[in-house]
Amino acid sequence: MATAPAHGDAANPHWTARAGPGELAAIPGEDGWPVLGATLEILRDPPAYSGRMYRDYGPIYRVRSFGFSTVAMMGAEANELVLFDRDKLFSSEQGWGPILNLLFPRGLMLMDFERHRIDRRALQAAFKPESMKVYAAVLNEGAAARIAGWAGRDIRFYPEIKQLTLELAATAFLGIPFGPDAQKVNRAFVDMVQASVGVVRRPLPFTQMGRGVKGRAFLIDYFGPMVEARRADEGAQDMFSQFCRAEREDGSRLTEAEIVDHMNFLMMAAHDTITSSVTSMVWYLAREPAWQERLREECLGAAPAGAGLAYDDLGKLELAEMFFKEVLRLISPVPSIPRRALRDFSFGGHDIPAGANVSVSPGFTHRMEDYWPDPDRFDPLRFTPDQIKARHRFAWVPFGGGAHMCLGLHFAYMQMKIIVHHLLTQMRVEIEDGYEPDWQDWPIPRPRDGLKVQMARLE
Repeated sequence: MATAPAHGDAANPHWTARAGPGELAAIPGEDGWPVLGATLEILRDPPAYSGRMYRDYGPIYRVRSFGFSTVAMMGAEANELVLFDRDKLFSSEQGWGPILNLLFPRGLMLMDFERHRIDRRALQAAFKPESMKVYAAVLNEGAAARIAGWAGRDIRFYPEIKQLTLELAATAFLGIPFGPDAQKVNRAFVDMVQASVGVVRRPLPFTQMGRGVKGRAFLIDYFGPMVEARRADEGAQDMFSQFCRAEREDGSRLTEAEIVDHMNFLMMAAHDTITSSVTSMVWYLAREPAWQERLREECLGAAPAGAGLAYDDLGKLELAEMFFKEVLRLISPVPSIPRRALRDFSFGGHDIPAGANVSVSPGFTHRMEDYWPDPDRFDPLRFTPDQIKARHRFAWVPFGGGAHMCLGLHFAYMQMKIIVHHLLTQMRVEIEDGYEPDWQDWPIPRPRDGLKVQMARLE
């Protein structure tokens, strides 16, 4: 099987040559410490760093971190320019590649333009309504069994939901029973995600990157031998089996290496981001008891306690969806999105050269007063149809945008609604007075203490 391409420019001659420091000197900003740049300051408190740079330099600034310089571009207009990318100015592969190529090469996020379109279209077959109905049944069964065991307990929610989403991923995504193999798969994904923001970018022993690359090797060895058997099983409806049978427009099938890379990336995207997002949602459910009661009434109106939430009834949870969107505004699962400029361009009064690494920040944009009055206030009614229509369409981008919009967007909403339905129809989520978890923002948000909550049985 082909090895992962290296993450450096020298190993990828098709990349646009990275712009040198001199070419970015006209962009306001700072370089930080020798070698490390601003890496440690960013990792210590990403929102505080972005806020300081925005105040000091404005919505477009230069920063050096993780080994190279980046032009950060803040705001909905910047999001639209970079994510919608109508002029094909920006490469997602070359933006994410230096960060993820050793870990998730050839995933959809590391593909551009026609190549990305062809593979994305092939993989979309796994997210058609008939497949989603199968996943819904699997999610309901798995969620009901584990969530019922939380009632009446004090728990740390993050490890509990991570275990649940792993079990659901094992059945819905992989078509395997939960057990020791799934635990090993989980460990590999944890190591790969943490490696994405490791300070040491080479896979040296005892480093985060070293553990991440080792995790990728385990997954290649785990998934690879299964491909041919899954292709032959026409009746299997799990996502992995459907990827194995997926065909491109010309009738060709994905290679074993391509299937494994797509599976690795989508498992990471689905498992880790939904774990983070549902944890954030439960935090706000506990913090906002009046809203929790409103969502409980809505859930009971869609299906009674103890019953599954049918796929055709997902649309009934309108308040839950607005609540979830407001949670994702305040705690964005992907705080920053990188790209590389393929040609010179101008934006916001600045000339930015080809080869410049650029980034947009959903997390920062989601709290800008230009788009969100009283931005720190929690208010799901920001997402009524009228409010959405009145706002810039790229002011809220937790799932990205344009051609690279999250492929599993509807799966994420479905999984959230099913979990919340089983949770709220059986118990009340509570926290101790004055409790406030400390959040780790990067690479994917999570509460450092696991989020301590009480699951009180409903009377």
